[in-house]
Amino acid sequence: MPEWARYWRARQQPVEAMHAHFTEHVYHRHSHETYSFGVTDDGAQTFRCRGGRHTSATGMIMAFNPDDPHDGHSATELGFTYRMVHIGPELVPGMPLFAEPVVDDPVLAAALRALHGALLGNAPALRRDELLDATVAAIVRRASTRPAALPIEGLRGGAMIAERVRRRIHEGFLDDLTAEDLALAAGGSRFAVYRAFQARYGMAPSDYQRQLRLREARRRIAAGRPIGQVAGETGFADQSHLTRWFGRYFGITPRAYQEAGKAS
Repeated sequence: MPEWARYWRARQQPVEAMHAHFTEHVYHRHSHETYSFGVTDDGAQTFRCRGGRHTSATGMIMAFNPDDPHDGHSATELGFTYRMVHIGPELVPGMPLFAEPVVDDPVLAAALRALHGALLGNAPALRRDELLDATVAAIVRRASTRPAALPIEGLRGGAMIAERVRRRIHEGFLDDLTAEDLALAAGGSRFAVYRAFQARYGMAPSDYQRQLRLREARRRIAAGRPIGQVAGETGFADQSHLTRWFGRYFGITPRAYQEAGKAS
């Protein structure tokens, strides 16, 4: 298989992601300014870090602290495929250090894959932020060297936070909202926002926003607007994207909903 690499970089926050397959590529010893977490999808990568040699085989996680020098190359002739997520330390104050550069944890690997897929898959900003926050919390809980110092407020005032978030989403449900937008509106941290909203309304803020977008799409379709146009107006990538979610929420396609109005 030929070597390939894809890279994604956020415009307004220190988050980057990479997906690559290497057979002959050899990383020179280097370090990152960020916390860097990787999942090996296939094959095995070997590297030197923190005074020892380590191998990340299929399903394993690599956990690099900021300024951790390391190199890397394939451990076999067949190469390796892996995905990395780089998170700036300023994004999560209090993030602990990680003692082991390789972690074998299927639950954490699944969380990293979900986050990585959202980053490279052009998911809405709010969904990316939620997965980022959930993944960071999981990494700290399952792989760190000491308890988390994440800025998560208690449940006191959670109902007020949730209501402020709900109002902000209603005011701008067609906007590409971020977790920081909601935290600013609620007067709490992004972690507190997610927890409080989930507890009060039974869904993530991004799910609630999508629901409002689908309701608006249904109103516009009922008014006779072209479905493809409605998809773009209500925050969906294209008509097929709208159709997929419309069916999940309402049990029918936008076309069927539109045609039903003509028959009445």
